[in-house]
Amino acid sequence: MKYISTRDNSKEYSFEDVFIKGLADDGGLFIPKEVKKYSTEELKSLSSLGYQDLAKEIIYPFIGDFMTVNELSDIVDKSYSVFRKDNVVDLIKLGDTKILELFHGPTLAFKDIAMQLLGNFYEHYLKKNNKNINVVVATSGDTGAAAIDAIKGKKNMNIFVLHPHEKVSLVQRKLMSTVKEKNVFNIAIEGNFDDCQNLVKSMFADKEFSNSINMSGVNSINWARIIAQAVYYFYTYFQVHDKRPINFSVPTGNFGDVYAGYLSKKMGLPINKFIVATNKNDILHRAISNGNYEAESVSETNSPSMDIQIASNFERLIYDLNDCDDDETTKIMHGIKKKGKYIISKDKMEKINKDFLSTSMSEKEILKTIKEVHTKYDIVLDPHSAIGFGSLDKVNLEGNNIVLATAHPCKFPEAIDKSIGIKSELPDELKYVMGEKENYDIVSNNLSKTQQYIKEKIKWN
Repeated sequence: MKYISTRDNSKEYSFEDVFIKGLADDGGLFIPKEVKKYSTEELKSLSSLGYQDLAKEIIYPFIGDFMTVNELSDIVDKSYSVFRKDNVVDLIKLGDTKILELFHGPTLAFKDIAMQLLGNFYEHYLKKNNKNINVVVATSGDTGAAAIDAIKGKKNMNIFVLHPHEKVSLVQRKLMSTVKEKNVFNIAIEGNFDDCQNLVKSMFADKEFSNSINMSGVNSINWARIIAQAVYYFYTYFQVHDKRPINFSVPTGNFGDVYAGYLSKKMGLPINKFIVATNKNDILHRAISNGNYEAESVSETNSPSMDIQIASNFERLIYDLNDCDDDETTKIMHGIKKKGKYIISKDKMEKINKDFLSTSMSEKEILKTIKEVHTKYDIVLDPHSAIGFGSLDKVNLEGNNIVLATAHPCKFPEAIDKSIGIKSELPDELKYVMGEKENYDIVSNNLSKTQQYIKEKIKWN
């Protein structure tokens, strides 16, 4: 499979290029030149597979000659052996709604599902090519911990994680900052998540710097994460499929998780609608409901992983909406960077609404949803998952409605305590982190100072 950039579709890339680079040199996002579309018969043949075997089938067409079928099989098995569920995810029923629990990996968030694969992809690549690499990643809370767990201790790799100082939960920070392996570096940036993300993007754009450190990225824009996440949409569809339409409610900030669902629909999975469920940082809700994609100031909320204004993966949808016109996409993205907004035309809104609906939840609504679900079903949802669940009440969708539960409630103890007066505890195997010494450095929101920090810390194990 060949890949192109959303900002220049004349140049082709291999999966290896796409995986290692993360972001195209022109600033665009990688997408496949063509997507394999499964027939009804092919979908039927996939429907009886367990999660790991399904992952092998879905992922392999995307990676081409990056590795053999057998190598991918070994990596998938290795990656998912560390999950607490045999089939990686768990589907539970709450009344008429189904909850897809995606937090049974080592750092209790859906990010583990893709990140464990990516860590082992890197190991395969570095061993095969005898190279060194530095992964630089921004996190609003969960991505950093998942990336660190997947990369810690691996040879010929360092990982630098930028998180917004004092704007992630204590548990989220502890899962990152207590890791002792020497190839892990935590950087607390004096700013918000968008500042962290902008620093990473600027480092990629600085070719002299990025090439000098062999820089790579694992943020949600990395295509390998998208294809790994698409797998659980297929798996869930096969678990619940009946004659009723299937809808997914997806709590999202960066549009990556819901875009993976959209990709699965493009691959032939007959999903009806995706609900883009946001907190009060609702740029995606405003874009999808009334065409106003305009950045506002970021508000701190009880769902910090979604405290984002510029949704990085939205560019891939913009490319589709504009009939795969790379020049028009470039123009729009430059306009967003310069003016902070993009007004979506009526005809393009009609295209969006064929696949997407959206909602926004206030702080009070989120806490109320956590309380109502706990009272009625004796289940505790984390604030992000509660946004997905509560959003169903705001739209009128019949059929099989599935909510993506993206994190374990113990990662957000303050919100859970405020809502239902319960202390949601870490699983026994992770309780030790709360007593461990933390290791992170505070750096100002400054590109040159962040680059200098990284250069000084680079070592090879």
